[in-house]
Amino acid sequence: MTEIVDRSETVDAAQPASQIDPHVIVLFGATGDLAARKLLPGLLHLSNTGMMPDYRIIGSSTSELSDEDFRHLARHACDQFAVGKISLLQWANFEKRLTFVSTGAGAQALAEAVGKAEDEIGGGDVRRLHYLSIPPAADRDIIQLLADAKLVERSRVIMEKPFGTDLQSARALNDMLHQYFDEDQIFRIDHFLGKEAAQNILAFRFANGLFEPIWNRDHIDHVQIDVPETLGVDDRIAFYEATGAFKDMVVTHLFQILGFMAMEPPTALEPVSINEEKNKVFRSMRPLDVTQVVRGQYEGYRDIPGVAPDSQTETFVALRCDIDNWRWAGVPFFLRTGKCLGGGERIISIAFREPPKSMFPDNSGVGTQGPDHLTFDLADSSKLSLSFYGKKPGPGMQLEKLSLQFALHETGQDADVLEAYERLIHDAMMGDHTLFNTAEGIERLWEVATPLLDAPPPVQPYAKGSWGPPAISDLIAPRTWRLPFERRWRSGSAS
Repeated sequence: MTEIVDRSETVDAAQPASQIDPHVIVLFGATGDLAARKLLPGLLHLSNTGMMPDYRIIGSSTSELSDEDFRHLARHACDQFAVGKISLLQWANFEKRLTFVSTGAGAQALAEAVGKAEDEIGGGDVRRLHYLSIPPAADRDIIQLLADAKLVERSRVIMEKPFGTDLQSARALNDMLHQYFDEDQIFRIDHFLGKEAAQNILAFRFANGLFEPIWNRDHIDHVQIDVPETLGVDDRIAFYEATGAFKDMVVTHLFQILGFMAMEPPTALEPVSINEEKNKVFRSMRPLDVTQVVRGQYEGYRDIPGVAPDSQTETFVALRCDIDNWRWAGVPFFLRTGKCLGGGERIISIAFREPPKSMFPDNSGVGTQGPDHLTFDLADSSKLSLSFYGKKPGPGMQLEKLSLQFALHETGQDADVLEAYERLIHDAMMGDHTLFNTAEGIERLWEVATPLLDAPPPVQPYAKGSWGPPAISDLIAPRTWRLPFERRWRSGSAS
């Protein structure tokens, strides 16, 4: 048995590593982009901060690599994408735990690699965490490989998005998974739910008596969830042509954020209660109205090699959805996401109803800058802003828009933030489903999306660097989109 002493720096964590069983992590897709950018650097960070139990990581992909090749690849990824400097001791501690086996070597080779790793860290009590960082088309093959290798027992499996491509495929994938894995072994990941900002919505709503009483149709006019991206899709054409912005972002990310924002108070801060309240929101969502959807495609997309000259793949989508329950009846939710847009701010913006009557004179300025907004920044910086009208100093009654702002860096605790994938991997090792999606929720969202998937409106062109096709103004009228921002954070970033 190989002994590796962990001398990495430790921090106070919600769940000490000593309370987590030893783990063998099998990382499928270990030579891919997600593994390089997020998963390997994230696992290194968890190790360095003392949040990992005794562990081994087995990389796997269709490539043929030696252990040393994989360690070299991992070092390059961590040098490029890890936050902070990696000491020689930290890297030595991490790389000794890395091995590699090709998926092409078959079930027996995978079983032997896992068995050897388990023997090194204690044998029978070791848990297995299988991370499927692979294209959706490969999910079935890898699940079957795990079953053939008899690696289902004592295991959990993390599934990347998109989970299916429509209701039928999502149900089929769930049925296939449930042949081998119980539902409590399956972790359908959405990294947006691992962000501090998303979880701060729960704290903001349910820990403060000031806001929950006004979190309803009586006080809220509409809600926007806006996740623009400035980058194009040149390096992901094969995936994107088969997926598009709606399947890639809305079903997987934006609808999940909507569920957090709109759910009723859970009976407890634990997975069953939270997921049940989210699923109630999804059950209450009306099927999408295709007349309330704008699909766009940025100019030049069809010139990219691999894209059909008449491609109808959307690189942008904006839509209205409605939640048909007591709390939200009549309150529209506007969602927007796309590539090559004019900014990268990611926000949830809640617009409050304006007073029914104003006592202020017409030239006072009241109402000229729109309704009051509560805005959550979905970046890891975890910022929020509450805007309101206030009086300008001086004679008379002239009003202007002001804001109360909070940013995590102001507390001095921003160094404690876990990156979303780090948090979710850690939660999966603990068996905590709070921030993961359920089979029921995923299938219901595909059901809601079916009208759009069956009869999508044609894509409309938009210029790179814009905020989407002009038709999005009609979609939200008489309201207006919150992005781009007209006012700025004190720190100089958007609010």
